[in-house]
Amino acid sequence: MDNINEIIAAVEEPPQSFEEYLICYAGHVGDLVNSYIPTGTHPDMDRYLYNPLIAYSQNGGKRHRPLICFAACRAVGGDMTLATSAAAAIEHFHSAALIHDDIADEAELRRGEPCLHLTQGMGLAINMGDLALSLVNGTVINDPALDDHTKVRVVNELIDMTRRTIEGQALDIGWARDGRYDILPEDYLIMATHKTAHYSGAVPLAIGAIIGGGSETEVEALRNYGLDTGLAFQIQDDLLNLVGSEESTKKDFRNDITEGKRTLMVVHALQHSEARERLIEILSTKEKDPAVLAEAVDLMEASGSIEYARTYAENLTSIAKNRLIDMVQPSASRDLLISMADWFVNRLK
Repeated sequence: MDNINEIIAAVEEPPQSFEEYLICYAGHVGDLVNSYIPTGTHPDMDRYLYNPLIAYSQNGGKRHRPLICFAACRAVGGDMTLATSAAAAIEHFHSAALIHDDIADEAELRRGEPCLHLTQGMGLAINMGDLALSLVNGTVINDPALDDHTKVRVVNELIDMTRRTIEGQALDIGWARDGRYDILPEDYLIMATHKTAHYSGAVPLAIGAIIGGGSETEVEALRNYGLDTGLAFQIQDDLLNLVGSEESTKKDFRNDITEGKRTLMVVHALQHSEARERLIEILSTKEKDPAVLAEAVDLMEASGSIEYARTYAENLTSIAKNRLIDMVQPSASRDLLISMADWFVNRLK
């Protein structure tokens, strides 16, 4: 199997935008990621554990987390092949998070396919998510290409990332369970930063820079860029669930309303909507009727909450780009990461 440097070099015309970057390399990077999933010592281990997890990971989406890890490594002048195990570890964490998240949310679709707990059963799906989690630190620890000092730094990053993500998930699930409608936009931003921004932006970029030998200034600049753009990514993901389309989300359309999610649009509308009680009623009843879900979106539109969230994400990415330009030396990889912010914002346009 080709390494990441060979994969990049094999493309005659390098991608000019972040979206092109994802399209160009996602499949090859997926193969690299999946090469770290082992096989069992009994045929039924493969049947009930390894093979379904590999199949799940093969339907792995855009692979933006490992790809930004590689880009950050290259942006600070590092050898991207050294970041392969860490990039794979982050993607395995992503698989684990999605498997467990779908179980907690009682979701039905993921990436256009039935969720793993529906095809394999609840117990086996939980077990597969646990396996994916077990691959995170071990993948890095067992990498002979990394020195011990780098391994310790990277594993510490991964441990912190895991804890923060679980903290954010606890807030997200707990608020819905307890029927909390006193949540403010500031609360949402803390939740989303923990649940998504660390593992979808900050940590992949910071780890890539660490492995690439970047300075502490570069590592922290890329980390902060990832926090801002990762938060914008979550806001845009929430917006897509409401005002995108079933095709664009490839998961249960408007299921955030069914699940009573406290998204930025919801918490803003709860403060500003003249029909607050009706919105609470819809959020509290696990509603699936498309007409009622559309009514909830209309209430958020009328209160200015959809536009508020969209503008917040756009301003966040604009500030993040300017900071990165000031803190990291110009390069093709830095420019690629800057265009990532534009891709996050433009997914709704």
